[in-house]
Amino acid sequence: MRLRRILTAAFAAAGLVVAFQTPVSAAPVSYYVALGDSLARGYLPGQGDTDQGYVDRLYTTLKAKNPGLELVKLGCSGETTVTLIDGTRCSYPDGSQLAAATKFLTEHRGQVAYVTLDIGGNDVKGCAAGGSVDFACVAKVVVKVPANLQKIASEVRKAGGAQPAYAGMTYYDPFLASWLTGGESLARQSVLLLNAINGAESLVYAINFFRVVDVSATFATNDFTTKVGDLPLNVSRLCAWTYMCSQGDIHPNVTGYQQIAAAFAKKF
Repeated sequence: MRLRRILTAAFAAAGLVVAFQTPVSAAPVSYYVALGDSLARGYLPGQGDTDQGYVDRLYTTLKAKNPGLELVKLGCSGETTVTLIDGTRCSYPDGSQLAAATKFLTEHRGQVAYVTLDIGGNDVKGCAAGGSVDFACVAKVVVKVPANLQKIASEVRKAGGAQPAYAGMTYYDPFLASWLTGGESLARQSVLLLNAINGAESLVYAINFFRVVDVSATFATNDFTTKVGDLPLNVSRLCAWTYMCSQGDIHPNVTGYQQIAAAFAKKF
């Protein structure tokens, strides 16, 4: 400080003005780790994996509050609860998405601020086809998915510790689109299927201290009563927020991804 005063006086005597500024420290680095399937990758039909998904949009929102936040995007399009564990869908240096996640969380313990997860949709989709729901398939999935999710959620939580905010989502129902082609019975049955899976997943998330992001409620999945024109609200939202009604593709459009991101943001 004495040297600064001497230099300031010297420069002033010479008719010069010098501003001494204290360097501004960079924001501390923290991480948002995103896990899951094609929704976590931001898949769009015709484009593949993009930076327009809910994870990317949520990251923008979270980074506004945490300038040093960095995104670690580990999701895999087509991933199931089985392949997330065994690594047979996508290639990871550590063998699987779960192994990659737990390694990162362990190595950066105390630096991870957020962890999000969506998984299970690809386990279920084969149970509703051909105009009806295969309830024998549903019975198997309702047992398998929660068991696998328990392993995933518990290992992620153990690796990350108590500091991160963890959140997992429920799913919307793409088979509601069958309403448009006279498949009202399939639409109603598919909601029963989805409710069973979402209920089981929500319980596992809660047991492992994950915040439950109810995307199913955001999409009004159970609301056949409220009408938007001639359509039930749940069918209308599915058509407006995904490509299912227009292209037969289950993925959200950019509006749908934004709706999912907003639902997550409310939990953080």
